[in-house]
Amino acid sequence: MIAINTQNISAKLGGVEVLHHISAAIPQAQWTSIIGPNGAGKSTFLKVIAGLLPHTNSVNIFSIPLHTMQAKERAKKIAWLGQNEVISDDLLVYDLVMLGRLPHQQWFSSPSATDHHIVEQALRSTQAWNLRHRPINELSGGECQRILISRALAVQAEIILMDEPLANLDPPHQADLIDLIQSLTQQGTTVVTVLHDITYALQANHVIILNQGSLSYEGATTHQQTHAQIETVFSNRIKIHPLQGSWVVMPQNR
Repeated sequence: MIAINTQNISAKLGGVEVLHHISAAIPQAQWTSIIGPNGAGKSTFLKVIAGLLPHTNSVNIFSIPLHTMQAKERAKKIAWLGQNEVISDDLLVYDLVMLGRLPHQQWFSSPSATDHHIVEQALRSTQAWNLRHRPINELSGGECQRILISRALAVQAEIILMDEPLANLDPPHQADLIDLIQSLTQQGTTVVTVLHDITYALQANHVIILNQGSLSYEGATTHQQTHAQIETVFSNRIKIHPLQGSWVVMPQNR
């Protein structure tokens, strides 16, 4: 089953085409990582999938053209975590995470008991429940990132798109997030991430490799051909090595 299908899409930033005719198929209930060198168009591609940037041709979500979906329907189906998001300093943690429930609420209605339960679950899943009464401006960068992840989880969307979700997290919380992502896919959620850390990206089920705004390759992380393509797109400056049933990326010996 395919959750997201892009057909020959191109996109411009500042009048300059930065994505070129990308056709890709993102599988349902799996974790897909988008990787590639700096400037490859990874974040732009993720924003196109989220419906945040105009593009040519089509993006389909569960076979439904994205442009035909009402904003509220799209907000229920796709949760978004961007890079360097601007947050109102006067918000409390709990209230920020509750914003993730807005697509499920009627205008001007108060949060339901279900909304409160889901927000608590989301905060507990990122080990942030103890922060719920804190103002956002009192938090560290890593704590803020965990709160933003919680907000995305609170949507309970079928698809979660995350741009550099490991940013600002310390190693234990990075490991926790990887475990959480894998748990979400086991429950049927489709997760798509942009990651710079290739070792973590290879823990996904599926990778999309971009280079200079074009699709270089897509495939399963377990395939040797995928590893070879990753090494090639990074000019053979890295080498992927097996390690205890997984893979680790090291600088290539010169």
